[in-house]
Amino acid sequence: MDMATVKSIFKDDMLSGKTAIVTGASRGIGAAIAHRLCEVGANVTVCSRSTESVSQIESALKEKGYTVNAMAADVSLKADVEALVKETIAQFSQIDILVNNAGITRDMLLMRLKDEDWDAVLQTNLTGTMYCSREVLRPMIRQKSGRIINISSVVGLMGNVGQASYAAAKAGIIGLTKTIAKEVGTRGITVNAIAPGFITTDMTAKIPEDLQNKILELIPLQNFGIPEDIADAVCFLASDAARYITGQTLQVDGGMAM
Repeated sequence: MDMATVKSIFKDDMLSGKTAIVTGASRGIGAAIAHRLCEVGANVTVCSRSTESVSQIESALKEKGYTVNAMAADVSLKADVEALVKETIAQFSQIDILVNNAGITRDMLLMRLKDEDWDAVLQTNLTGTMYCSREVLRPMIRQKSGRIINISSVVGLMGNVGQASYAAAKAGIIGLTKTIAKEVGTRGITVNAIAPGFITTDMTAKIPEDLQNKILELIPLQNFGIPEDIADAVCFLASDAARYITGQTLQVDGGMAM
């Protein structure tokens, strides 16, 4: 479903004056999150490993009149993360919201899983989330406010055949979320996670139809989610309406994992 066909349920100025970083923002869930944050008034730094991809999402958002900064960065590299945060502060003077969405998959049954594939998934999905969170904490602590929102997965809650590395990383994000929330709660910073279920994206569209039908049987609401479902959850957790929520994992999965 085209993002333009799904209207935001939030006020246009809900996050006016706020600055957000969205990693993995060039497509799918990340692009929807960046778009929704812009819609509700935030200034947004979009990042992706691909300069071409992140430039495309930047252009698309700027054409709509939004204030956007794009930067190519690999969150698995500490130096890239440091540069990302430094550039965002240089552009917007502050960081109010961090959305850790960047992630990769290297799906394979554990017996056949290569060490380098395990390492790559953990380094990007889990260590990358840690790098980004750690790097924004200092400016957030200085301003005595901040929102960190980590994109986990229902796979991190229930496991999935052939996704040992991905499930381990996403489960690790949930533990990391709770720990950071306890460490910085007194500083006015909330830290929460979102666990998407089966969300229709270019990536999931490649899954064979018979397998999609089997997945659908596991979902009480009997339909797949769309990226905007996750984007709306992010906006809620980033807003003042969620000021008293921290250390939580919000499942946006149609009831798939319960």
